[in-house]
Amino acid sequence: MKSKTILVTGGGGFLGSHLCERLLALGNDVICVDNFYTGSKRNIRHLLENHRFELIRHDVTLPLVVEVDEIYNLACPASPIHYQRDPAQTIKTCVHGAINMLGLAKRTGAKVLQASTSEVYGDPTVHPQVEEYWGNVNPVGLRSCYDEGKRCAETLFFAYNLQCGVPVKIVRIFNTYGPRMHPNDGRVVSNFILQALKNEDITIYGSGEQTRSFCYRDDLIEAMIRMMATPAEITGPINIGNPTEFTILELAELVIELTGSKSKIIRAPLPSDDPKQRRPDTSKAAKILNWQATTPLREGLIKTIEYFDQLLKEDPEFCR
Repeated sequence: MKSKTILVTGGGGFLGSHLCERLLALGNDVICVDNFYTGSKRNIRHLLENHRFELIRHDVTLPLVVEVDEIYNLACPASPIHYQRDPAQTIKTCVHGAINMLGLAKRTGAKVLQASTSEVYGDPTVHPQVEEYWGNVNPVGLRSCYDEGKRCAETLFFAYNLQCGVPVKIVRIFNTYGPRMHPNDGRVVSNFILQALKNEDITIYGSGEQTRSFCYRDDLIEAMIRMMATPAEITGPINIGNPTEFTILELAELVIELTGSKSKIIRAPLPSDDPKQRRPDTSKAAKILNWQATTPLREGLIKTIEYFDQLLKEDPEFCR
């Protein structure tokens, strides 16, 4: 199989770094682009000696000139704590980043994949969420900078495909977890694990009966690579996630069990616009990509707990 040159924006992040690894293992040349707003060099340090790997420190809101065969656009802070810190920049990253990557794809003839999100469905009134559902998004809420930014990016991808013939792919990513999650991203899995490892109280927002579906990072990366390999007429969007649903309370109890923690569960008010249910309908992924999530939550959590346990020992300041 002929080697390709592949650009991964947000390549220093949680998912981006694992994607870079996998693409290198498949024999490709990989250009990793990241401004390290939320990504970390520690995620890709082990790749720097690989002669097929190149790192460019760059903000995707600015144009980039490189020669590539494929583009995976993952650049954007993806947790509420990070994307709400600078909402205007979050929107720019979603929108200007999409425009710049689509422009690059148009010039080079590259295929380009957009890492969209289940957040485009907002607080859904349809359950489970199918790709045809238009969503229930508050355009002026605390989460709207990310939700609407990603929705606009999807619109841009379809516009470039329709008007310019750019070969585009869109995947909507549901809650994903695993090693290299940022310890301070405020996501429920990393929050619970760190609180449990420190024997601190585990904070549940609201009743704890709100649900999420948790997809392990290896399953997600496999789906993205399969989506990129589909014929040009397959544009998506396609939901990527684990359809097995858990309440937040069930997750907290499982983390306490697996860590052997002495943590107690406490409750706090539910944040604004926090969705009550989140579960993907993945029938399209099964049919088109021949893909389904295969990693049970317990198995994935054990690997993630091992990662954070080691990180706490090596760099406790990073986990504060």
